[in-house]
Amino acid sequence: MLDNDISQQLQQRVEQAIADNTPLAISAGNSKKFYGSQTKGTLLDISQHSGIINYEPTELVVTVRAGTNLKQLEEILATENQMFGFEPPAFAQSATIGGTIACNFSGPRRPYSGAARDFVLGSKIINGKAEIIHFGGEVMKNVAGYDVSRLMCGAMGTLGIMLELSIKVLPKPETELTLVHETNSQKSLIKVHQLGQSALPISATSFDDNKLYIRLSGTDGAVTAASKTIGGDKVADGIDYWVKLKEQQLEFFNQESNLWRLSLASNTPILNISGKTLYEWNGAQRWLLSDENETAIRDVVTKLGGHAICYRQQSKPKSVFHPLEAGLLKLHRQLKNAFDPSGLFNPGRMYAEI
Repeated sequence: MLDNDISQQLQQRVEQAIADNTPLAISAGNSKKFYGSQTKGTLLDISQHSGIINYEPTELVVTVRAGTNLKQLEEILATENQMFGFEPPAFAQSATIGGTIACNFSGPRRPYSGAARDFVLGSKIINGKAEIIHFGGEVMKNVAGYDVSRLMCGAMGTLGIMLELSIKVLPKPETELTLVHETNSQKSLIKVHQLGQSALPISATSFDDNKLYIRLSGTDGAVTAASKTIGGDKVADGIDYWVKLKEQQLEFFNQESNLWRLSLASNTPILNISGKTLYEWNGAQRWLLSDENETAIRDVVTKLGGHAICYRQQSKPKSVFHPLEAGLLKLHRQLKNAFDPSGLFNPGRMYAEI
């Protein structure tokens, strides 16, 4: 089926949903169903809206349909020695690029290269009025004024149905090396915060089970010199470690407790919360396994200027995402009303009020 035919079919589905006042639950690879609250509505599968529209390796930009399989797309980029700079997790073979951007998921490289939203240059969506609209372009100079394309990142499909995305890609580094240090969490946080202020070619850090992992990426000479400065033991299967970390396949994630994603300033001290913590992003992202009360967790994190998301739930929290202040909630409602006035798309997926 031609791309225009599928787009028109999706547009007609939205028109019918408006007429029937029936909410739509947007889905494709369904690899991120666990994330956020479950939404009620008629299933709208966009997985057939897939494929590369334009890829010019010399321009470092790929334009794709939102239902394109993430892993297959990464394999195509790899043939040109290129990659997504935000190192997205997939969590399943069925993961799509649209779902990845809708969740704004980024992996270990995020603090050094940027988040998913930093790489989105343009998008085409169907809004809640059944209009097909286009934002941004395929080059940075076209991204001016209100950057609506990046507003789609992390919106969880609540603002519209993504049809197409233009995403900046990066060349793969010449070489990578992972070092490991035996240490404790306090010393680890101090070390990664100090290293984060250096010019060393660090592309990822992680601390778990008294081991601090540091990945170096760049030219052979730069990586070799940096490894001598940082020290530590070389990890033979370094690539495998970071893949397992981003895909949450390490032993840490295989435990029966609520998994919280905490976002804090990188130099925030160790938190007084019961449970087990894995640190990423120089200490700015902290994965917490804890059965502690959600109010207690969020009170601690809020006082430190951060926020807490219940990423995977063994026991259902009142709110998966960190509650919004009144001003931010009002802004979210205004955005929802502007893009989806009838409240059709993924209602309640992020917040009950949206």
